[in-house]
Amino acid sequence: MIAKIKKFLGIGPKVDLGEVISRGAIIVDVRTTGEFAGGHVKGSVNIPLNSLQSQLGKLKKDKPVITCCASGMRSSSARSMMISSGFTEVHNGGSWYNLRKYEK
Repeated sequence: MIAKIKKFLGIGPKVDLGEVISRGAIIVDVRTTGEFAGGHVKGSVNIPLNSLQSQLGKLKKDKPVITCCASGMRSSSARSMMISSGFTEVHNGGSWYNLRKYEK
């Protein structure tokens, strides 16, 4: 129900994240290492937001990326940072917990 309201209001994702994942997207979890250790999306990569800028060289700029965190705030900042650094396709996945439905 909440997802439908968010979609109606234009707050939710504008893209089918499942489709992006099926195209080989990497999920970048920008929470702290401690938060990540407490639970994360299977196969995701943990690069805390405060060290993301210096770690961008480890990621391919032409591969789809989905950022996530606890609520969607830090992942939004990470998305903006990545786009301004030349990444061609970056999506804010919001909360890592909601992305778990795409795990295989």
